[in-house]
Amino acid sequence: MTDAFPVAAVQFGARLYAPDQNRARAETAIRSAAGKGARLVVLPELAISGYGLDPEGLARSAEPGDGPTVTGWLALAAELDVVISGGFCETAGGNLHNSAVLVTPEGSATLYRKLHLFDGEKNVFSPGDRGLPVVETALGQIGLCVCYDLRFVEVARALALMGADVIAVPTAWVGGFDRNARDAMGFIGQARGAMVQANLNQVAMVCASQSGGDQGIRFLGSSLIVDSFGECLAGPSEQDADETLIASLDIAAIRASRVRSALVRPREDRRIDVYGLTVSGTTY
Repeated sequence: MTDAFPVAAVQFGARLYAPDQNRARAETAIRSAAGKGARLVVLPELAISGYGLDPEGLARSAEPGDGPTVTGWLALAAELDVVISGGFCETAGGNLHNSAVLVTPEGSATLYRKLHLFDGEKNVFSPGDRGLPVVETALGQIGLCVCYDLRFVEVARALALMGADVIAVPTAWVGGFDRNARDAMGFIGQARGAMVQANLNQVAMVCASQSGGDQGIRFLGSSLIVDSFGECLAGPSEQDADETLIASLDIAAIRASRVRSALVRPREDRRIDVYGLTVSGTTY
């Protein structure tokens, strides 16, 4: 396992229902990030289909979990020696899923289907049915969730208790949940939430959002990389910026952060005699 390594959060506005163009754009971004030393590259939610809610457009852009996006990213991961995560519209059993994948240089591809569908997503996507994944990689243990999942504190807590050192979060952050989109320092609520949960769960987070927007959907951008003390190491990106953030994470430091002092040990201080968190039949 590599203790310290650079990670990248790639923010861009995917062209709506143009998967071939978005795949090419994603490949260019992955190669660029790897060229700058990144070992983990996270791309936005629905980076390949574009983020839209038209059933016909999504159906035209959808692909199976072993389709061209995943097979292409597997090849890139092996070629560039990087771990890649990003979102695409998956078709399976006649249903559409807002899915993400995490692929490794060794050839593994872990598929995740978004558990918590936001707003109009409920009209076009089927809810996730594959649980919450934590993937053992040469870089450490990496958990995966998507966008609105972070509004449910059980998700990050579960991934942390399942062993995640880093949580990859492909996202397409939009307004509509918080009273005000940004606080006085320019942080959106979603970014603040990621920072707080990273600190409370002693995990790092790499959040990659869409930017810009068309057809009435405006994205908030605000991609960021956060350490396990909740400190923002890179970002937040501007709302309309297409850019790649890079920062270094240290797995040994992340794991050490689970002990804040001799008597402050958040994992051990949990009162599991009073409460527990059950994920896929296992209680933590």
